[in-house]
Amino acid sequence: MNRKLRFLVASDLVCLVSMSSAGAAGYGDTDALQLDPVIITATRNEKSLSEIPYAASVVDLESDKAKAIFRTVPEALKYEPGIMIQKTGHGQGSPYIRGFTGFRTLFLVDGIRLNNSVWRDGPNNYVGTVDPYSISRMEVVRGPSSALYGSDAIGGTVNMISQGNTSTETGFNLHPNVYYRFADAENSHTGHAETTGNYDDKLGFLLGLTYKDYGDVVAGDPVGLQPKTGYRDVDVNFKGDYALTPDAKLTFVHQHVQIDDAWRSHSTQYAVPWNGTVAGTDQKRSLDQKRELTYVKYQGKNFNGLFDNLNVTTSFQQQDESETRILKAGTANNRNPIQQQGFQVDTVGLTIQADKTSDFGKWTYGIEYYHDSVNSFRNNYNTDGSFRNSEIQGPVADGSSYDLFDIFMQNEYALLDSLDLTVGGRYTHAAVDAQKIKDPVSGLQTTYSSAWNNLAGNARLMYHIDEEHHWNVFSGVSQGFRAPNLSDLTRLDTALSGERETSTLDLKPEQYISYEAGIKTDFEDWSAQLTYFYTDITDMIIRVPTGNVIDGQREVTKKNSGSGFVQGIEFGGTYRFDPQWTAFSSASWTEGMLAGYPTSAPQLVDEPMSKMIPVMANFGLRWDSLAKNWWVEGMITLASNQDKLSSSDLRDTQRIPPGGTPGYAVYNIRGGWRVNKHVNLTLALENLSDADYRVHGSGLNEPGRNFIMGVGVKF
Repeated sequence: MNRKLRFLVASDLVCLVSMSSAGAAGYGDTDALQLDPVIITATRNEKSLSEIPYAASVVDLESDKAKAIFRTVPEALKYEPGIMIQKTGHGQGSPYIRGFTGFRTLFLVDGIRLNNSVWRDGPNNYVGTVDPYSISRMEVVRGPSSALYGSDAIGGTVNMISQGNTSTETGFNLHPNVYYRFADAENSHTGHAETTGNYDDKLGFLLGLTYKDYGDVVAGDPVGLQPKTGYRDVDVNFKGDYALTPDAKLTFVHQHVQIDDAWRSHSTQYAVPWNGTVAGTDQKRSLDQKRELTYVKYQGKNFNGLFDNLNVTTSFQQQDESETRILKAGTANNRNPIQQQGFQVDTVGLTIQADKTSDFGKWTYGIEYYHDSVNSFRNNYNTDGSFRNSEIQGPVADGSSYDLFDIFMQNEYALLDSLDLTVGGRYTHAAVDAQKIKDPVSGLQTTYSSAWNNLAGNARLMYHIDEEHHWNVFSGVSQGFRAPNLSDLTRLDTALSGERETSTLDLKPEQYISYEAGIKTDFEDWSAQLTYFYTDITDMIIRVPTGNVIDGQREVTKKNSGSGFVQGIEFGGTYRFDPQWTAFSSASWTEGMLAGYPTSAPQLVDEPMSKMIPVMANFGLRWDSLAKNWWVEGMITLASNQDKLSSSDLRDTQRIPPGGTPGYAVYNIRGGWRVNKHVNLTLALENLSDADYRVHGSGLNEPGRNFIMGVGVKF
């Protein structure tokens, strides 16, 4: 293999599911037990997953099995220990990682921030704007990562690595393939077509198109059909790699996602009450979303001087959201019965990263800069659809900008043959300039600008118990922080059931310190990871009831008053006890307490963190034929009751039952057949018992008994 080919393959390595820490490892081929996947996200350098001092995992999205089982990117994380996927609607999914979600979890696409300054507190829908068919794998690092990735990386960091093509066949080549997925309880049809191609070892590319049509979800008995839960989704993705020299390449990527008519049905009159939840009063509440990402990346290596390797990425990302809401006639807040609101966020990004190996370890350093330009609107219409008026701002301040500038450095150093130390730090400057804010008291237009500076550090130890590194113990302490964003400062929108969130302009950054310790094992036939973590919370921005009522909704504002903790235990493991049989499991326990304001009285009360993850576990058994062309697996997912509710959970009556969310057990059986080198077939029967259940905090129930079929054809 020539140097150019080695560089192309190494820089775009596609990994299987991590058997050593993913927990639900059965979602990759059993051959993954013989591999130790490389992960980049945890240290910003390629490093063996079993030897990084973090609780981390790699989730495969490229196999035909993953395409059949995982409907969306958020759903692909649902079997990871310590992660819960809340869904306000079927077209949305918000991963809770170690008790945090929304703007307290950081999501990246090829290292580029998906998060922007309008991401809101609590569950949001933005991770669902990434097409799973454009992603080869996800690298998951649990716990605060602010020293490496800056603001928002509190619960964890998820880096979604796009698919590409690194083939070096002689001449010009094209390899088209198509994929079709059907699921009956989702009333869904998904079609994906793509072609990969190359020209010698100079050029590789991939072009893909995805169309998804989801009907209304049929839950288990007795809820059954859940109206207004379907939506449509059209996605296009392109990736091209061009080898400039044997040691340098240029990558160009463009992604387009368009989601139409995805309802938040829980707040509408179409919601189906469940275990005491109440239906909303809206006649309609639907979202249209669009995301465009374009970037160019330069990657070079084998330099002499200040660095060995250099990566430079310039990016432009646009996220659009438009919500149409029709209020029920006769309600107190229907002075403007038809509302349309939304925003457009244009984000320009630049990342420069270099590394250098010296006598004092490996140094990784660089700068990052992101600039958001935000336009936000709210238009009101009469019942006949005629235009009534426009308001000063939409969900966030109109005519706004938000900047993040970071300088980071990390050193990986071998203290002893068996002991490695990783230390790092990051300086962040965050600045906001909001031009059009509706003052919640006067109703007049006002402006606001401010800036914050922060230093965050991280220290990690990895001890190799044996010379072969089969047993590794890791520990660490990490600082996390989150600067107030436009949503914190200027949001004017519905929050929880019956709540109206208004602007608050005197906020400061949140601060976190997380302690973590764990052990990893990695053998040919079995591997596992066990981790304990404790995160101390200071100055967390929390919603506070004011006692006021705005258009029939309870007003909530924000304060830096949240202090408390979240802790947990996470386990994942896989054991191949026979060449054809593999057992796998994952489990997690999480609890957290946070000081908050249950009423408008100025008195802090310690209570459970909102939408805390219940005790969850997955157990599975898989059989593979000796020829590796057949496989069958059975799996059970368990979740306990979650009755530890915060005051905000108790007020969220459209999503959380009064006594908490009941536990559940879900049984699945799946199988696949590689018909020949061109055709793959995947079949699954999920939720065999037709359980009527809901993930804690969600706005709808999960599909009942669900037959899934996936067919992939390669030409």
